[in-house]
Amino acid sequence: MWRTSPELIVALDERFGEPVDAYVNGSQVWLGDDGPGGTTLEWRLHPVAGFRRPAGVDTYELFSLVALALAHGDAPPAPPHQLWDGLEAFAAYGDETEPSLLRTAVGEALGLTPDACGLADHAAIGDEWERSGGKVSIVEALLSQLGT
Repeated sequence: MWRTSPELIVALDERFGEPVDAYVNGSQVWLGDDGPGGTTLEWRLHPVAGFRRPAGVDTYELFSLVALALAHGDAPPAPPHQLWDGLEAFAAYGDETEPSLLRTAVGEALGLTPDACGLADHAAIGDEWERSGGKVSIVEALLSQLGT
C-alpha cells in the first residue's frame, strides 16, 4: 500500500504507463508480471470516498491527464489526493504470495517503498464499500487491517 502523492502518480505513469482499465468509480488498474517469481500483480489505484470525476474529463483519460500535468509541473484537473486515496498491489487471479516477498518485489517494480504491507480481507472491505455506496475509504480500511 502507498498513500497517494504526486510522486506516486508520476512513478505509476513512468513505470507502467496508461492503466489497462479505468472505472467510473475512479479506480485505475494495471497488470504486470512483476511479482515474486513472475507472479502477475494487480496494481489498483483506489478512489477517495465519494469520488467525483472532474467536469469535462473522461473516465479513461483522467489518470493520464493528471500524471502528465504533474510530470510537467502543471496544474492537474484536480489534485491527486482529491481523486485517489492510495495504491494497492496484490497477486492477481487468486494467487498467493508471501507479504515480505511481495513488499520487496513491488518496491523494486515501482521504485517507491510501500507505506504498508500484509494480508487483508478484501471481501469484507468490498462489502463495506458497497453498503456505504462508495462513501468509505478502501485505502483507510486496508491500512486499518494492516495495523498502520
